[in-house]
Amino acid sequence: MGNGQGRHVLIVVENLPVPLDRRVWLEATTLIGAGYQVSVICPQMRNWTAPYEEIDGVHIYRYPLPLEAHEGAVAYAREYGAAVKGWFRLAARVWKERGPFQVIQGCNPPDLVFLLARRYRSKGVAYLFDHHDPSPELFEAKFNRRGMLHNVMLLWERMTFRTARVSIATNESFKRIAIERGGMAPEDVFVVRSAPKLDTFIPGPGNPAHRKGAGTVMGYVGVIGQQEGMDLLVAAADHLVNRMGKADVHFAIVGFGSGLDDMKADVARRGLDDRFTFHGALYAEALVEVLNSIDIGVAPDPKNPMNDICTMNKVIEYMALGKPLVQFDLTEGRASAGEASLYARANDPEDFAAKLAELIDDPALRERLGRTGLARVREGMGWQHSAPRLLAAYDRIYGTLG
Repeated sequence: MGNGQGRHVLIVVENLPVPLDRRVWLEATTLIGAGYQVSVICPQMRNWTAPYEEIDGVHIYRYPLPLEAHEGAVAYAREYGAAVKGWFRLAARVWKERGPFQVIQGCNPPDLVFLLARRYRSKGVAYLFDHHDPSPELFEAKFNRRGMLHNVMLLWERMTFRTARVSIATNESFKRIAIERGGMAPEDVFVVRSAPKLDTFIPGPGNPAHRKGAGTVMGYVGVIGQQEGMDLLVAAADHLVNRMGKADVHFAIVGFGSGLDDMKADVARRGLDDRFTFHGALYAEALVEVLNSIDIGVAPDPKNPMNDICTMNKVIEYMALGKPLVQFDLTEGRASAGEASLYARANDPEDFAAKLAELIDDPALRERLGRTGLARVREGMGWQHSAPRLLAAYDRIYGTLG
């Protein structure tokens, strides 16, 4: 399994650049390690703006993309139109410069890479769908409605699964979507969980400077957007500091997104500027250094139809560094963390603050939850357990080629 000699894969990503997209980067480097040739098409974003570069054997081609859509159908049409144009242009360039590829791996959202896959199907190229987010549920969470555009998302999803010969899912909930909503055969769906490599995510002392002199430090890593619950996190921090009297705390926020300015304004309005540090997007060693400096990880993603079935990278990353965490009680969040986390009532910032206070007041509980999480990652949730499933999915799709 995993003999990639003579195999060339094209990975297409729309919503994050590579290598900043940690899941895609692990997939790409795992394939390189198995002997595959890997080319990636992704947007120019977040300081990853070189039109082309090679990193660790991965050939990365980037296209310009408008800012994240948050103004409705017109903004999304602009973003997705630019993305599709970039995919077709750069796929032709990859084919010419790097040689023919046999598989296109499309990473959503949006569920539109099937258009590129259908263009190359006549050349014998197969489509593997990497299901990052359930796009219909993402639309509903972001805009709090369904309607015509929600139905369009469902149509794109159906077309994606019909085009794909193999799908990889981030968890069992996504596997059910692929089978029940997408009509895929169970043997063509592989669960490849997002998880850090334990040889790079190593527990350590961190950097005391990141603690800002606080007795307890909470940490967040991830996208900062409407659907990530950052308003709930700030409300919880307000309650913790200004209502519960837990003043000796600090929040280290790592990430970027369309909600960052709104979050900073909310922090300032509540008089919490000195309790928050916004680190921006961090990568590799810099990210691990900050996360090793915290005491408690936070995952404020609200309970909704999307988040309830999503596996959050940050949850596994906190656990990989031996950090306890607080999150709302989500189906896949509990499936990931088990007894390594405390769970607040759905979308209740005051209960979230109470759970933080419980961990602040009980260092022994923090230690126990941290040990439990680290053991869960080492025993079954680290990337070393996902990599063989990724390679099995590729063996499966290459077995379908003539």
